[in-house]
Amino acid sequence: MTLDICVPYWGDPAVFIETIDSVLAQTDPDWRLTIIDDGYPGTVIADYVAHLEDTRIRYQRNETNVGIIENFRRAAAAAEGSHVVILGSDDLLLPNYVAHIRSMIAQHPDADVIQPGVQVVGADGRPRRTLVDGVKQRLLTPRRARSFRGEEMARTLLVGNWLYWPSLALRAEKVNRIGFRDGLPIILDLALLIDIAFEDGVLHYTGVDAFAYRRHGESLSQTALADGSRFADERRYYQETAERARRHGWTRAARAAATRPMSRLHALSSLPAAMMRGTSAARTAAWRLAFGR
Repeated sequence: MTLDICVPYWGDPAVFIETIDSVLAQTDPDWRLTIIDDGYPGTVIADYVAHLEDTRIRYQRNETNVGIIENFRRAAAAAEGSHVVILGSDDLLLPNYVAHIRSMIAQHPDADVIQPGVQVVGADGRPRRTLVDGVKQRLLTPRRARSFRGEEMARTLLVGNWLYWPSLALRAEKVNRIGFRDGLPIILDLALLIDIAFEDGVLHYTGVDAFAYRRHGESLSQTALADGSRFADERRYYQETAERARRHGWTRAARAAATRPMSRLHALSSLPAAMMRGTSAARTAAWRLAFGR
């Protein structure tokens, strides 16, 4: 089973080349890398891929810029195997990633989502500690390997989304059938994962480090904090999901969505920066997410 690694590419070519090189450095060579270039200026990546002359790497360039949600759809649709990794163009696979994920797929054939252990690095590639990642990894992430199904999967992610999206191996059929929602560019990952949970999906956490997630201030999610769009999207999404869970008879998941403790904590921790550097809309959205119903 060849592991599909698909990248909806937009970003610094020099950084993305490091990402490509991390795929090339895998101890298990049974992978296929597909790059969907959303019209990033220049030909650096196209030239680099051509220079590599590796038949496992496919490069496609969109005729026009289609945006993050549509490019994610195209990346997922490019997968040919059972599972797909929608890799960020600034993150890094540790050398054991492909071997580890392929072994987990074999050992847990019912898993729709596989989350390996993750190391967090900064823009320079060195280990980085942040409040967000400290909460994720010390308070929310399981202490050992375990699986979650259905409501249990939804509840744990609604309490606080402790997953690292670019590191996930996802069942390609479900991703492409359920699809990414319009109107939620920053939390499109959480929305898809909860949709999978509502289909009695299974999440497996492996507990083995195999991925390096790059945390830096220029990412889309960090930019969305400054203008308030992330806060507004989160508040609306959690309200809708609480009602959906209630209709589904999932009382614990509904309670988690209604109280959204880690989402509120994140908004609260971001309030000082929003007050100082954010727009008025950002300040209002952060306040409503932290203290509103």
